[in-house]
Parts: sequence; structure tokens; C-alpha cells
Amino acid sequence: MSQSRAAAIGPLRAALSRLMGTPGGDGDAPEELRPLLESLRRRHPGADLADVIRAYRVAHAMHAGQLRKSGEPFITHPLGVAVILADIGLDVTSVIAALLHDAVEDTDASLEELREGFGEEVAEIIDGLTKIAKIGFTSVEHAKAENYRKMMVAMARDVRVIIVKLADRLHNMRTLGALPPEKQELKASETLEIYVPLANRLGMAQMKTELEDLAFRYRYPKRYQEVVDLTERRQPERDRTLQTVCVDLREHLETAKIRADVTGRAKDYYSIYQKMVERGREFDEILDLVGIRILVEQMPECYVALGVVHALYVPIPGRLKDYIAQPKFNMYQSLHTTVMGPGGKSL
Repeated sequence: MSQSRAAAIGPLRAALSRLMGTPGGDGDAPEELRPLLESLRRRHPGADLADVIRAYRVAHAMHAGQLRKSGEPFITHPLGVAVILADIGLDVTSVIAALLHDAVEDTDASLEELREGFGEEVAEIIDGLTKIAKIGFTSVEHAKAENYRKMMVAMARDVRVIIVKLADRLHNMRTLGALPPEKQELKASETLEIYVPLANRLGMAQMKTELEDLAFRYRYPKRYQEVVDLTERRQPERDRTLQTVCVDLREHLETAKIRADVTGRAKDYYSIYQKMVERGREFDEILDLVGIRILVEQMPECYVALGVVHALYVPIPGRLKDYIAQPKFNMYQSLHTTVMGPGGKSL
């Protein structure tokens, strides 16, 4: 950005104007910014990151002296949001908006100044986030929560606004321990009623799962600890099962000439809790406490891989779901099956 353009930004501090016009080179980037830059380079090789560095410097200057409830400098929050977005592969424009997303609401910066400094797309994302922040959430009643979600979506002309907002909520949930219990409970309820369904509808499964577990921890702390304790008691046995099954599946898939990535995972805590409550089951009655994910290169190979699984382990009747032929509403596609694994344990 030229010096003349920077001079037209507006009445922020003179130092801020100088920052807006300062070229951002990787060599002199602040140390705390390097993980973000490295993540962006992995996802977007060859991208120009000068404006990311400039946006961080501007945000750092605007939030100078502000602290979070944890006592940390406020800049750790927009930086944390930006890292989440970079790690899931969002574009550079969204990362810049994340670094500046609290500027209009919490500092003396104006939207027009940010538009002049960083362009129309960044300004539109920040504007959408600022408007959403002004919507008051006062109830966790389902109907009102659904209306709130609809308002958020309607106000976000660019889907990136919703994704940045989800990342903002995720970082806040990761640091929720600094708030008093009553605010923890309110934020957790908001997360379960508002943000988890949005992440699910966008097909952002990893973010949905982390939001659920964090919200569960603060909304129902005693129940959360009970599920954690029950799960950890089974962990050694579970880990042995996962390791054995993954090795066996890799060998048999290779024999079938299927290139596949085979990984094991434990069921997330909130999902276990939901099944215990909604289906009235005891912990020992839940069939899918652990799972194996097989990722193949071509869609027809999913069905071949399913055949390999069923040749190795006896399938449990009624537990096969074909989300390839009939995708979920968020376009998720895969095959699900439950089988009797080693030692007669369901898997």
C-alpha cells in the first residue's frame, strides 16, 4: 500500500497511520506471529503475507494496554482466532479480518479507516462480525436460538463472516476458565444452542466436536467429569484395540490394493453423554466408544474397504449407514458400520 493511500486513512493516531503504510516483510515479522505465517505458507504457498504482518502490527497498536479477563494482553485473542482460521485453510483475507475483527467495536478505529487500509473484502467481513456482536442473546430456548442463528446467517453476506465468528467463539471457549462460573455457563449454553449447530451445518466436524466438548465441560461440569473418568478407565484397553485393528486393516487393505489412511479415534465426551441421556443407556451399552476412520482416494473404493472390514470382523445387524448414496444435509459423505472387534467388543 502506498504512503499516499495510508495518509488518507483518517484520524487515528499518527503512529497508527505510519504502521498502515509500513511494508511488512517476513524477515522483521514479530516472533509471536511466526506460527501464523508458517501455517499460512503451508496452506497457501506463494501467498503475499505482507498485509498479514501489517494487520497484526495495527491490531497490536490499537489494542495496546487492553487486557483479557485472564490478564493476558488482548492481542492474544485476535491472534488466536487468526491461527485457528489459518490451520483450517481459510484464505489470507479472512486471517487479516480475524486480526482486526475487534477493532471497530473495542478501539477508536473506524470501519472506513480499515477499508482504506486493507480493502473492501476485509472491511465487509469485519462489518458483518461487528453487526452480529450487537445481537443480544438472552435465552437458550430452542426457538429463540434458531431465530438467532437465522439472524446471524442473514446478516452475513459472506460465509467467511460465520466461519470467523465460529473461530472467535472457539478461541473464547478455549480460554473460558478466566470467567466466573455464571458467565461460563451462559457462554457454554450459547455455544451448544447457537454455534455448534452452525459448525455442523457448515460441515466443520472438528470445530463442532471441540466446541461441544468445551461447552459440555463448563455447562455440566460434574457430568463432564463423570464421562471423562469412565472413559479414562477404559483407555489402556481402548488404545490396544485401536492399534491392533489399525494394523490389521492396513495389511488387508494393502492386499486388496487399496491405498488408504487408517486412523483410530475415541468418541468425544459430549457425544457419549448425549447417547447416555437421550437413549437412556449405561456407559457400557454404548457401541461406538472408539472408532476407526478409513480414508480412500476414490468413492467406489469406500465400498471395497467396507467389504474388507466385514470380511475381517462380523458386522452388527442394522448398524450400516450409507451416507454416500444419501448424503447428510451438509453434504457429508461416508459409509458407517459397527462390527464386533477383538475380544467381542463393538467397534
